[in-house]
Amino acid sequence: MSVCPEELKLVALDRDDIEVVSAHVQDALVWVGDIYWQPREHRFVMAVNRFDWMKTIEPAADYRRCRTALRFERVLACKCRGINPSNREARLNLLAVEFAERDAPAGAVTLTFSGGGSIRLDVECLEAEGDDRGDLSGSFRQRIGRHGLTVTT
Repeated sequence: MSVCPEELKLVALDRDDIEVVSAHVQDALVWVGDIYWQPREHRFVMAVNRFDWMKTIEPAADYRRCRTALRFERVLACKCRGINPSNREARLNLLAVEFAERDAPAGAVTLTFSGGGSIRLDVECLEAEGDDRGDLSGSFRQRIGRHGLTVTT
């Protein structure tokens, strides 16, 4: 995987912002082992290999993926459906990231994966960031830590 020379950094604080983030991470590949829920810090982090859609519009398209950290702050709860958290080597395909406001500014962020899997984050307010990190190795896992997901049926 090549490093992304023009690294992308996005911040989402409302529904319009999260739609932009969602467009950039559409079709990102995610390993279950790269999903981290940090309940004490009220943080959810997911390392993804996102497809660089911006490069596809250039005349000499350079099709590539970028290693990106997708981070959500102020997370009160994290629940997953249709994803086996114990199968850390399972690969998921991220289809969309959506925010539904409930008792404003609180709401729920839903990460939808192909095959029917999803992760719901209950948040105090929407505070998300997408940050390209280039080609990352195991040091990313050591820096983030390991926390399991809560499975709902």
